[in-house]
Amino acid sequence: QVQLVESGGGLVQAGGSLRLSCAASGRTFSSYAMGWFRQAPGKEREFVAAISWSGGSTVHADSVKGRFTISRDNAKNTVYLQMNRLKPEDTAVYYCAAGGTVVSWYADREYDYWGQGTQVTVSS
Repeated sequence: QVQLVESGGGLVQAGGSLRLSCAASGRTFSSYAMGWFRQAPGKEREFVAAISWSGGSTVHADSVKGRFTISRDNAKNTVYLQMNRLKPEDTAVYYCAAGGTVVSWYADREYDYWGQGTQVTVSS
């Protein structure tokens, strides 16, 4: 069992930055691939970024590539999402997720555990 708690969301102007954190409970955090997803009002949840259990492999959605960076610190049981050059279209609730056996990082069904989400609002 893994429990995930996101933090770091808030209101920021376009062009600004935020860093989201996702703290995980449990000793097996380092064995899970981790992902960030987001859901804007009236839209489906979409993939943002993912990272392998070791941190050696990452993938980012095209919409955030070059602006967002996922990372993890297994010693702290935490995964991060550094978000730079934010745009109003990045406004959404951001969720972190953990997956034991993830075949497709882009698919939310591959992830076993989810946090409660943190709101990110980018004003124009």
